[in-house]
Amino acid sequence: MLIGEYTHTVDAKNRISLPAKFRKELGNKVVITNGLDSCLFIFSLKEWTQFSLEISKLSLVQGDKRKFTRFMLGGASEVEVDSIGRILIPDFLKEFAKLKNKVVLAGVHSRVEIWSERGWSDYKKGVEKDIDVLAEKLGEVGALN
Repeated sequence: MLIGEYTHTVDAKNRISLPAKFRKELGNKVVITNGLDSCLFIFSLKEWTQFSLEISKLSLVQGDKRKFTRFMLGGASEVEVDSIGRILIPDFLKEFAKLKNKVVLAGVHSRVEIWSERGWSDYKKGVEKDIDVLAEKLGEVGALN
């Protein structure tokens, strides 16, 4: 399981180091793609296969489903983890997530999210403000007991 939060630096060649705990679960090749909430998603090849299979089942005749499929699959890149644990972030993904020098890598069970440092800080503040309401809503639908 991928959990935890780590701050890293993007080097001059658009590479970031994956935390050792993440590298062990992700393997030597990963898929990086557009994420939601202006972050990037990183999947192991195994998790990506499952995720992309689910997305491929979405109807092609419904516009919103086509858009989502294009967004997630069209923006994906398979990248290798180098010998010292770094991955290259393609320019178009770096621009999408507004990544600068400092980034936050957050483990979210089956994926890693890459956030700009400011984006992550702002996102967390918003969630922390509403966490009690979110927990109550999840409890109402039986997701949390």
